[in-house]
Formats: sequence, C-alpha cells, structure tokens
Amino acid sequence: MTCGKEKSAIKAIILSAGQGRRLLSLTENMPKCLLPIAGKPIIAWQIEALLAAGIHDITVVTGFKSSLVESLLQSYANRARINTIFNPFFEVADNLASCWIARSAMDRDFLLLNGDTIFDKALLIQLLNSGAAPITLTVSSKPIYDADDMKVQLDENGWVKHVSKNLTADQIDCESIGLIFFRERGPQLFRTAVEDALRHQEKLKWWYLAIVDALAGKQLVNAYSVSGHFWCEIDFAADLVKAEALFSKIDQDEIA
Repeated sequence: MTCGKEKSAIKAIILSAGQGRRLLSLTENMPKCLLPIAGKPIIAWQIEALLAAGIHDITVVTGFKSSLVESLLQSYANRARINTIFNPFFEVADNLASCWIARSAMDRDFLLLNGDTIFDKALLIQLLNSGAAPITLTVSSKPIYDADDMKVQLDENGWVKHVSKNLTADQIDCESIGLIFFRERGPQLFRTAVEDALRHQEKLKWWYLAIVDALAGKQLVNAYSVSGHFWCEIDFAADLVKAEALFSKIDQDEIA
C-alpha cells in the first residue's frame, strides 16, 4: 500500500467544465457532472472515491452552470480541500484548455480525471500503488471499439505508443477510461507541454490526450489495466442506463 504521507501529497484535478450536449435535454440546465447515478451525482462518486483512497486535495475545473457545481462541492468542506477554477472558454475550447486553466495545480504528483468517468474505490487504490512511471494511463479492453472511444496502442512491454480516436483496427489494444496518474517528472512534463500547445490557437480544440500521445512517443506513458474493476464513462443516454445498472448493484462501501 502507498503510505499515508505519500497519499496526502497527491492531488486530484477533475475536469468538469462541459455541459454534456450529447445528453440534452438532461443537461439543458445542469452540467453533466451533476447527473445522478444510483442516487448520487457523477462528481460525488469521484470525490468520495478520492477521499476513500486518502486524497483530500482536489481541484475542480468548472464551466457550464458553475454555481451549481460549486454549491454541491460545499458539502465536502469539512472532509476535503476542494478548490474550483472557472474555465471561461468552456463553450469554445476542448479539455486541453481546462488543463491549461488548472496548470498551476500541477505542481506535484496528481491524478487527472475526466468529469464523466466513475469507478470503484479499489481501482483507484490499485492505480495509486501501480509501478512507478512518469505518466500512468488507465486502460480497458473490449471486443469492439466505436468511433468515440479514445483508443490506445501499446508496445511489446505494455507502454503506450499512441492515444487517439483515429487508430486503425490493427493498432488498437485497449481504450483510455479517463483517469491518469502523473508522478515524478510527469507533472512538469505534462504542464510544460500543455503550456506550449496553447500558444497555438488551433489547439484550443484539442483533447489533452493529444499531449499524452505526444509524450508517449518518448516512452513516458505506462498503461494500467482496470480489468476486473467497475467503471463507466458517461457520454450518451445509453451510458447512463449502463452506469445506473452497474453502480446500483455495488455496495456503497465498496465505492466510497
């Protein structure tokens, strides 16, 4: 197990600026991160899993209906140090811009979470105790991948070669689930690459995984398989149904 002192030094950054337009009308007046899964908002599942794993320093990047997210986060004031950073570009940029907004929080080991991924506590704890690497990308495998999956190609040693939605069928080994662990020199490498990328206006529309893809070319990104764990990324209505069915069956103590 990772010792308590080491855990307390790890931060978490949750990217929750988006509206989630693919889930309209559910997100017409509510950001996707507040949609309920088994009676609990998505972001609450994330925060409670982080707290259970010993991570109490959390930064949340907000955007659409930010005040609603901030209101919910206030309920954790006695349990965690949660800071919010508002991304004013959430309607015109993708999540690379949210990383740029939050780059000051990338000053030590940290977890980076998509605001629409929920997972079980055991997954997070095992990731924290995974083999040391500058960047550890959590991945999952399945028989068939669709166009929206963030696909991953691995080398013969299990290190990430590429991360992209546009990999060909013969390149795909698994997919990213939206949870990354940055350690050692990883935070500084990622932060510098994000800062350099956003000097170019056209990269406002980039996903942050484009940065991870570039760093993977330098053999800096390892993969951690979440096989056997519960997780769900929520993009479409069918994902809500899947997540509800999955997480409503799990004992709350196993998640939070």
